[in-house]
Formats: sequence, C-alpha cells, structure tokens
Amino acid sequence: MSDTLVRALPLYGLPADTPLTLLNRSENETWRAGDLILRLHRQGYHTKPEIASELAWLTALQDLPGLRAVRPVAGAQGLVTEVQGRFIVGFAPIDGQELQPGDDLAQWFAPLGEITARLHLQSRGWTRPTGFARKRWDVQTILGPQPHWGHWLQAPGLDVAGKALLTRATDTLADQLHAYGTGPETFGLIHADLRLANLMVDTQGLTAIDFDDCGFGWWVYDLASALSFIETDPRLPDLIARWCDGYTRIARLRPEDCAMIPAMIFLRRVLLTAWLATRADSDTAQSLGGAAYTQGTLALAEGFLTDGLQHFRP
Repeated sequence: MSDTLVRALPLYGLPADTPLTLLNRSENETWRAGDLILRLHRQGYHTKPEIASELAWLTALQDLPGLRAVRPVAGAQGLVTEVQGRFIVGFAPIDGQELQPGDDLAQWFAPLGEITARLHLQSRGWTRPTGFARKRWDVQTILGPQPHWGHWLQAPGLDVAGKALLTRATDTLADQLHAYGTGPETFGLIHADLRLANLMVDTQGLTAIDFDDCGFGWWVYDLASALSFIETDPRLPDLIARWCDGYTRIARLRPEDCAMIPAMIFLRRVLLTAWLATRADSDTAQSLGGAAYTQGTLALAEGFLTDGLQHFRP
C-alpha cells in the first residue's frame, strides 16, 4: 500500500492511523477506512472531470424511487480528492453481500431489470451539468484499433486460427452494431458494468455500486454487462427473460432491442477478453482470466457466426 491513501485520510476527517483494508483490486483499488469506502483510481484511465461527472450522476440518482445506488461522500477537496497525482473518491458503506454466480440468480434478474429501466429513464430525462464528460462505449472504443480496455488480440492462448475466427466474428458484430445505430432510442448514459460483483443484496433488495465505467453506450448493453463471466451458464436464457420482464414493467423494450441482445452479450465477452489480458494484475483477471477464458470466447464467436446465438433471444 502506498502512502497516498494515508495522506488522504485527514481530508475525510479520519485519523492518520485509521486501519486500511483492501477490499478489491480491479480497474481501481477499493479500500475500507473506518466507516468509509475509498476508491483509489488507476492512473491514466479517467480524468478528474470524468470522475466528477460520474459522481454528479450518482448524486442525482440518490433517493430516486425504486432504485438504490451507492452514495458518494465528499472530503475536504470536494467529491474528488487528489493526492500525489492520484484521484481518490469516498463512498458510504453498503449493507449486504455481493451477488454471486452460485446464488439463486433467477429471483434477482427481474428486480435488476426494473432497476436498470429506472436508471435509463432517469438518464433519458436528466439535464446533465455543464462540462459533463464520460467515455463512450461504441464500436470504435470497444472493437477499434485503440479501445478503452485494450484489444482482444492480446488475449492469452490466442493462436492464428483463433485470431482469424475472432476477426470474422467481430467484423460481423461491428456491422450489426453500426446498423443498430447510436441514436437516442438505442444509446445513452448507462451504468455499463452491472455485473454481479457490482450488485449488493440485502433484505431490502439490490443496490447498484461501482459506476466507474458509466458512460454512453447502448441501453441493452446494460443487460449484457449483468451477464459478465456467466455467459455459458445454462440459466442464461431464463435470466435474460426475467430481466426483460422486469425492465418492461418500467420502460419499453422494442423488438429490435431484444433482437440485439445476443450481439451485446458477445460484444461484452470480447471486451472482457481484452480487459482480462490488459489488467492481469486485477483480482478478477487472476481468478477468471487466462487461456481457458479465451477459448470460451472463441466458442461463443463460433456460435455467433453459426446461428447468431439465437438461444439468448428472449
């Protein structure tokens, strides 16, 4: 642990000797400090205005009926603290536990669909503050030559045949996404990382956390992100149907949106394949990454080219 966090403690009204416990090392590092959660940002990923924009959205989401989201906590410098060139953000702790793949996910995916729809309705109607800046998650920034999370070509265990297969599959995917478009009916400000680890569950239901990757993407991509790392789980068709049922209780899903769900799942898988390769120091990569994950991606690519992964359609 660097002394960056230690130096930040007084800025949040905490004694300099407050115990620090590492909770997670993923895109960033998440630490518990007394009754506060501190996120130490990875260098070179988000700018200060981007982080401030995430927190502006989170602040706007507080007390929204039917939605619980993590609450930012300001320090002496405001919502974004800068110490030794590093950015730190504080959050109130959340009761409950992370949702796990081994849990009874069927009971949670309809409520998750409802939560996601409420997020999207708020996003559609929200007047963003001046200077609001978040990354775009689109064809160029996910599949282009310099994507945000690295290129899938860096995936471990990818041989010549695998590269050829993924090239064909991602070219087809890009064509479908371009045809789907990025108009306001398909694309807007989304969470973009509603995977199980970013959903806390307690007796009151689900709480959405970790908006660090929120940005402008396809609305239905938020479903694909919820299925991260469980893409081959046999429960997937049922989970997708339940999510769609919950979503449509709150907001509309058009037939063309439902038709794009398989493509979004494959897009997310390709993105994660690249991320696991370029973030090999993360806890997630060390537990889930490697050549076996790449082989699973190739299997999905084959299915995507063969039948469009039709079994994922609700």
